[in-house]
Order: sequence, then C-alpha cells, then structure tokens
Amino acid sequence: MRIPCFLPLALALVACQPPAGEGAAPPGAPVAAVNVNGLPAIRSTEAASLTAAGEAIQAVLAQAPFVPPPITRTEPAKLVVNLEVKEVVKPISEGVDYVFWTFGGDVPGSFIRVRQGDSVEFHLNNHPDNKMPHNIDLHAVTGPGGGAASSFTAPGQSSQFSFKALNAGLYVYHCATAPVGMHIANGMYGLILVEPPGGLPPVDREYYVMQGDFYTVGKYREKGLQPFDMQKAIEENATYVLFNGSEGALVGDKALTAKTGETVRLYIGNGGPNLVSSFHVIGEIFDKVYTEGGTRFQENVQTTLIPAGGAAIVEFVVDVPGTYVLVDHSIFRAFNKGALGLLKVEGEENVALYSGKEVSEAYLADKAQTGTGAMIADATTASAAGTLSKEAQVQAGGALFAGTCSACHQSSGAGIEGVFPPLAGSDFLLADKERAIGIVINGLSGPVTVNGKDYTSVMPPMSQLNDDEVANILTFALNSWGNDGGRVTHAEVAKVRASTPRPPGAAH
Repeated sequence: MRIPCFLPLALALVACQPPAGEGAAPPGAPVAAVNVNGLPAIRSTEAASLTAAGEAIQAVLAQAPFVPPPITRTEPAKLVVNLEVKEVVKPISEGVDYVFWTFGGDVPGSFIRVRQGDSVEFHLNNHPDNKMPHNIDLHAVTGPGGGAASSFTAPGQSSQFSFKALNAGLYVYHCATAPVGMHIANGMYGLILVEPPGGLPPVDREYYVMQGDFYTVGKYREKGLQPFDMQKAIEENATYVLFNGSEGALVGDKALTAKTGETVRLYIGNGGPNLVSSFHVIGEIFDKVYTEGGTRFQENVQTTLIPAGGAAIVEFVVDVPGTYVLVDHSIFRAFNKGALGLLKVEGEENVALYSGKEVSEAYLADKAQTGTGAMIADATTASAAGTLSKEAQVQAGGALFAGTCSACHQSSGAGIEGVFPPLAGSDFLLADKERAIGIVINGLSGPVTVNGKDYTSVMPPMSQLNDDEVANILTFALNSWGNDGGRVTHAEVAKVRASTPRPPGAAH
C-alpha cells in the first residue's frame, strides 16, 4: 500500500551504515521500518552536540543497483569509509570495451550511506596498478573542494581526511583531478546518502541508478577497445548515454525486479559530465520526487530533471505487472545511445487498472530478451574473422530488425497498406541488392512502386547502424517471409557507403 508522508523533510533520504556487527540486508530485500523525525540541517554549535559515541563503525558499501541497509542506530557515530580507485577494462556495450576509471571497480562508484551528524573518516586508496593520480570531491562535504584538496592520491598511495555530515540529502561524489571532465567522463562518480536522524519511511525495494555520458573515438556500438575522445567530450557529442556504466547494466537478467503492490524507491544520480537527464519510467507516475536530492518532495510527477552533478529520489507503487522501461526522455539517448533499463514486475493482473499487453519486443529492440546483444556482437566478431554463417547472420539481423525496422515494415514483413511498403515478397527489395543497401544507409523519399502499388512515405537514413548491422538486417529480410534468399556482406555495405553521396544526417 502507499506510504503517507506528513514530514517532507524527514522523508528526504535513505539510511546509512548499520552498527558494528549488524549484517547487511540481501539485495532488493524490503527495507526495515525506521522512525521518521523532521529535523533541519545541523549547523555550528548544534553539530558539536552530535559527537560520535562508542567505537568507530566500518561503513558497508554497495555496488549498483543495490544500496546498503538502513541505519538503525539512534545517535551519530564515527564512520570509517574505505574506497579504492581502480582503472579497469570492462564492456560498455556488447563487444565494445572501454577503460573505466572507477571508485570501487564499477561505474557508478560504491553507494555510501551515512547519518546526519556522523563524523566520517574517509580513506581513498589508489590501486598500485593504476596509471593516474585521483582524488574525490563529495558534494555532501562542507568545506573548500569537498575533500578534493585533501585526497589527491598517486598510484599505490592512500589519503585520509575527515568531515561531519551536516546536511541530509542525496549527493554526488566525483573525481576532481585535472582534467576534471576527463576523469568524470571515464566513470569516476557515485552517490552518498546522508540520512536524517529519524531515517526514511519503510519501502519494499530500493535501487541505485546513475546516468553518465561517454565519449569514444569509435561510433556507437563500434566493436573493440574504444579510447576516450576528448574533442567529442568538449563538444558534448556523446557516443553513449548510459545507466550504471554499461548498455546492458539494467536489462535481461540484470533488470530491476519488484512485485505488484510494492513501493519502489530509486536513488537516481547523474554523473554527467555534460548532459542533463530527463528521467522517466515508461508506464509509471512518480508518487514522490525529492528534486535535486533535497529534503522536499513533489507529488505525481511524470518526468524529472536531474542536472549533471545532481541527484533525485523517486518513489512509486507498482500496481500492474509487466516490464517498465527506465529512460532518459531525451529519447534518442534511450534508443540510440543506450540510456535504457528495465524494471520487471510480477503479480496478478488488474484489468480494472490496465487491460493492455506486455511491452512489445519491437519497442525494446535488442534489449527485450537476454542474449540478443551478445548474439549481435558475436556475429560482428565472426564476420571480421571470416567465419560468419548465414544462419547466425540471419539471427543477428532479426534481432536488429525488431528494434530498427519492424514498427514500419511490421514483424510479418507486410508493411502498412498505403504507407510503408512490404518486404515480404517485395519485387523492389529483391531486384537490386546494391540499391537496397543504399536505401538503408542514405534513406529514401517516395514515390516508389512495390508489387505494383505506389508508396510515398519517407525512410530516414539509418545513421546509427554500422556496416555489419546493415548487412545483417538485409540478409534477414532476404531470407524471411518466403523471400528467395541471398546474403549481404559488410564489405558490400562499406563499398556502397564509400561510393554514394550522402545528404546531411546520412550514415557516415
């Protein structure tokens, strides 16, 4: 059931570390009940009265999409945070690797949970295998640099500084070593939650999601190890916009989960370095949004803005089972740059609330089912090695077709009468393979005659597709719906791309 809120300030943020010896709750488990007290930010002499009592507590950190359990202690304490910087090679998309600079080995960095009034002893460790110096600027710190000047750390070294958590809220932390933008762009950001003394009201699920924009030399989904592109970053021309550092971080087996009737709380951050997020969950309305990570909430919100270097807390009850899609509603970022995740909700149908069908695979493209992204990447690898079979190419092309072409040409290949021409049994498609390649990469404006019927619709250039993807989609079409067969290779696509003039916006 929905949780009423009478104390906006206290409901601002979630909890911190448990007392020494307290076990962590399992990931995704219901959050224990806590008392709710509305208290203002703690300042000067008030802060002095909130001295840490007893022995120091070792902070329990959590990796996204999970968060540490709520704090159960009733007094502020001395809390010790140990965070290690690691430079690691990890997938940014299927078949695409990137050198991430991380807090804790993942993007985003470890979720830190403290209590308002805590004295935090912070240890930043720079792994000896790293190549760069790093530091940390926590937006929850009151003091010049947010800890950055106190934490500049060379590889193999450690730094220590302390601060008192004065203000409740959800705050971003990030590296602030020059060039600052480059360090953030490589994944050096995370969230720290400062709970009010009374904590937050109980909810059933809590998750940690953080958006970031990434800039690679290669285009979107271009395979192999991709280096950082400084010029693209300066121009704010992101190759990827992602949740939790990878295009596959919140889909398939890694999707968030909940059950009908449960209240879900999302801690949403935006590391940037450049782009503002228009965060939205397709099919849900946020019951509460704590804008910009503060201590006041707004109700019944459809989409919330999260600035670069900012955060928000959103809460909603899931009433209807099915798959809900998390997106940046600057919508090309979701479907063409990767800012998309899934929340899968189980439970009984409630036709009084919603009688529609489950979200279609055409809507989610290759993210609808586990393994399709890997299948597409494997086809690209096999093509480069000269070992790609026709069957594998058709399978990869079918997955791409579902998300790129099926809305217009339909999964049956029949098209839409009088609007979009059919691909099934199409005399136009089958007559000229090179022309078909040129239409996909350069687009086509009508009129065109297919099977004796005229169509005047517009097909835009598919600039997001690389040569392998174009080849795979066309091979799928040539071998589906009773068509006569045939194959298109990436070399044939590359030849057409290089030899035909392309209008502005066409594939490049």
